[in-house]
Amino acid sequence: MKALTDRFVPQPSSSKSEKHETSLVSSDSEPSDNNNNKSKFTLRSESSTSGHKQVCAATWTSLVKKVSMASGAIKRFHDRVLGPNRTGLPSTTSDVWLLGVCYKISEDEPSKEETDDGSVVAELKQDFSSRILMTYRKGFEPIKDTTYTSDVNWGCMIRSSQMLFAQALLFHRLGRSWRINKSEQPEQDYLETLEPFGDSEASAFSIHNLILVGESYGLAAGSWVGPYAICRSWESLACKKRKQTDSLPMAIHIVSGSEDGERGGAPVLCIEDATKSCVEFSRGEDEWAPLLLLVPLVLGLDRVNPRYIPSLKATFAFPQSLGVLGGKPGASTYIVGVQDDNGFYLDPHDVQQVVTVNKGTPDVVVDTSSYHCNVLRYVPLESLDPSLALGFYCRDKCDFDDLCLRASKLAEESKGAPLFTVTQSHSLVTHHSSCEFVEDDTEEEREEDDWQLL
Repeated sequence: MKALTDRFVPQPSSSKSEKHETSLVSSDSEPSDNNNNKSKFTLRSESSTSGHKQVCAATWTSLVKKVSMASGAIKRFHDRVLGPNRTGLPSTTSDVWLLGVCYKISEDEPSKEETDDGSVVAELKQDFSSRILMTYRKGFEPIKDTTYTSDVNWGCMIRSSQMLFAQALLFHRLGRSWRINKSEQPEQDYLETLEPFGDSEASAFSIHNLILVGESYGLAAGSWVGPYAICRSWESLACKKRKQTDSLPMAIHIVSGSEDGERGGAPVLCIEDATKSCVEFSRGEDEWAPLLLLVPLVLGLDRVNPRYIPSLKATFAFPQSLGVLGGKPGASTYIVGVQDDNGFYLDPHDVQQVVTVNKGTPDVVVDTSSYHCNVLRYVPLESLDPSLALGFYCRDKCDFDDLCLRASKLAEESKGAPLFTVTQSHSLVTHHSSCEFVEDDTEEEREEDDWQLL
């Protein structure tokens, strides 16, 4: 991914090369292993004004061509990683679960697939297209003290996480049954959901602010990060913004099996800790608050271990489901639904111009079309990178209790491979930055549980 990033993101020029009277001008967006490498270098002689003008003209022409080719290169990379033709419905008879809602596809549905007449497929597509899409953006203000004005080729995990958080806010403000109406002026609650995700430091949940608070977890402009790091960064950002404003109307609780989130195994959802997060969020005024649960997981080595796939699919049937942050190595997506062993996802790997969503201008029609996608895309779950994160939104205590019951039942049915487990108190766990098992078992028992240490 670093090599791919280097192809499209301009790098700072070397100060040493600027001191030479004769130097080589090159474009960092060309791959270094090209056999015609010599053709992309031009000799610059400062003693020749006309030669310098020719070099500038040639360099500018080359740059324009390469920028126009960038989107095509991204598309080719996307096709290699996620698959070029996996669109539509992989099956016309299997049920589709989309963030807790079931769509039963009948055999006569294919003839209605392209219609908008209230068929099951049409309802599914309307639901899918109502989910909020976040993609690469270009033309935003530089991030911190860098020259990055675009997150092309490195910001896909950040964008995927923004989608999950935006969906949680959408559920909180408008409910799961909300659907976008493209023929009407968007609701204020909908615009208020999008506004904090603008691409500037002034927007609470922007890529700029995530990188600012996520430095200790490895977030940096131009660098790709994993699910655990992005979850912890969101926790830090929410805590910071909570002290300044009430921009996030829910508590965040991270469920992790180890301090660094990379050890693997089955994390433990400690009910006492979740309750504590809610109390702290409400500043002690309430015993409970709306809660966003994030569960970073490592479910294999090179790809998801098949023994976890049944449980992974089952979580999409939870009414609290916010989907999965996951994808292929170096190419994150936001998975919002499943059918059989395939996952439907929203794809951040599209480059769009920065747009401004402002809820304070009711008389101006706001174009939010770039925040939605009408194309169903799917990827085999078995091909996913094993590092991923689950998301759940619990509106109240009853919702949380229901999630705990469902998760406990799913763990019991997992045949020894639970995604995560649930416990009431600290009596069986030690809490650091998250709950984890106390290693007080015998050596023999620990060896029997080695499958957890992936």
